Amino acid sequence: MPNSEKATAPDPLIQLIVFRLGQEEYGIRIEQVKEVTLTPEIARMPKTPSFVKGIANLRGDIITVVDLEERFQLREAAEVAEEAAAHTYTMAIEAKDYTIGVVVREVPQPLSVPQSAIEQTPDFIQEANIHDKYIEGIARVGDRIIVVLDMLKLLTPSEIMQLTAPAAS
Repeated sequence: MPNSEKATAPDPLIQLIVFRLGQEEYGIRIEQVKEVTLTPEIARMPKTPSFVKGIANLRGDIITVVDLEERFQLREAAEVAEEAAAHTYTMAIEAKDYTIGVVVREVPQPLSVPQSAIEQTPDFIQEANIHDKYIEGIARVGDRIIVVLDMLKLLTPSEIMQLTAPAAS
């Protein structure tokens, strides 16, 4: 039976940067992450959504820093205040027209995942998040479940305009 042993293409590996938000693990494709650094000093900006922590100087570039735990409503207000003093890390995410910083509590870790291990997001989740198509899929690695995010779809076009608009003088 020669057909039963037909050659299959190797399963390509996807390189992810994995980090925790709340109690869950999330991943971002490594090509979307410019760098990871200790969170620099953040200057709060007026009239921005609560998940926008402010702006920071990252190696000479002014970037907007966001807190995904707050954006996704994964933490209680008490936890936010308690962890505010703790050291955090910022992942610089580079899109075509902007760079944002994403605050994470622990050092993100690289992880290689076979393409076949990333399953499509269940329909009911996509329908519930009709305006939020930033969930690329769900990766199963052993007994771990990692939500894979498409960071380039995380912010809405109006949020991007708000965050990248030059400051009024």
